[in-house]
Amino acid sequence: MTNVKAAHSWALVTGASSGLGVDFAHELAAGGHNLVLTARRAERLHELATEIEARYPVQTKVIALDLSLPGAAAELKQQLDQASIVIDVLINNAGFGIFGEFIEQSLARVQAMLQLNIAALTELTHLFATGMVARRRGQILLVASVVAFQASPNYAAYAASKAYVLSLGEALHEELRPHGVTVTVLSPGATATEFFDVSGQQSSPMKRAFMMPSRPVVQIGLAAMRHGRASVVPGWKNTLMTWSTRLLPRIVLRKMAHWVLRKE
Repeated sequence: MTNVKAAHSWALVTGASSGLGVDFAHELAAGGHNLVLTARRAERLHELATEIEARYPVQTKVIALDLSLPGAAAELKQQLDQASIVIDVLINNAGFGIFGEFIEQSLARVQAMLQLNIAALTELTHLFATGMVARRRGQILLVASVVAFQASPNYAAYAASKAYVLSLGEALHEELRPHGVTVTVLSPGATATEFFDVSGQQSSPMKRAFMMPSRPVVQIGLAAMRHGRASVVPGWKNTLMTWSTRLLPRIVLRKMAHWVLRKE
């Protein structure tokens, strides 16, 4: 468990304009953290910042950036340095998926997804972890997915990007723990956010039945981070699914995933 105290400390939430990001912001503010909110949609960020400052005794700073663009992560760090804001909690939440057969997907969109899900996440983690190690305190939460645990046809590149996040986070947990910094990976399953609208996968009554609300997913992730855990999967159904990847042959898992994630 790290020694980050919420009062007057700053937390950075990426992808803060919707879904998990909004709930991360509320939960952190309720715990006393000042917030840096970043995402592409400036209007939504300002609305969220206004709401948070009206409800909680914290400060907010809005930085509207598209982290899928090369150089955006460094620009974000530069703006915070210029504002003399020191980040003690990093919530690396920004990301998106693309549903469908890999060769039918726009290559430009796949590249933007990988830039956001992998490159920007890695860059932000490196930029802020360096200072945390020097101060011997800090908490980092990386948002992966249950698809990180196995190959997922029709989410091929997305699942691969989240497998990277899971592997990176669990390795950094061991590397940074002796320096007073916790790295935790949160791997949600289907969650009631804008994810499926963005990815292009149609929802269905069965899918909706398996969806968790966003707020408890966020609460589970933050609790795991505060308790110094390396990894957490929210919800018993999601946990059961990830455990199955240790028991079943990979060929069986691939074919099951292909059937579950088939186009309808």
